[in-house]
Amino acid sequence: MNKKIRCILPVVTMFFPLLLFAPKAIAGSFGAEIFCTMRDGGNDHESSWQAAYSYIKKQKGGIFKTSPKQAAGQIIETVVRERDKFSYCVEFLDQLHPDRKLQLENNRKEKKRKQEELLQEKESENEDFSKEAFDRYSY
Repeated sequence: MNKKIRCILPVVTMFFPLLLFAPKAIAGSFGAEIFCTMRDGGNDHESSWQAAYSYIKKQKGGIFKTSPKQAAGQIIETVVRERDKFSYCVEFLDQLHPDRKLQLENNRKEKKRKQEELLQEKESENEDFSKEAFDRYSY
């Protein structure tokens, strides 16, 4: 029994990494094809990105999900590695990793706007509340 395990173990250890990393590489490569083909066909960034990202997430499988940042990295890596195949797609790569400072500023503005709306809503509720006359014995 130990001899069988000793014979099988090296074979399994040789092929185990292939089972782990091959789907990721294939998913990233085809995800890049989806993204680039859709962008080249005239689709906007968001729809192209969602199609490619959903494919990469679906193909990866396993316990851990692929983050948007990882998927964008896989697409960029594939486009750069296969530059001659995806030469038309290089101009779209900057949209996969937008300007982080601009993104943070937009998020801050949006958060501030929501807080102001909430504050205005509470103030209007308080005004309505103070205008009403209450009879504590009316149920």
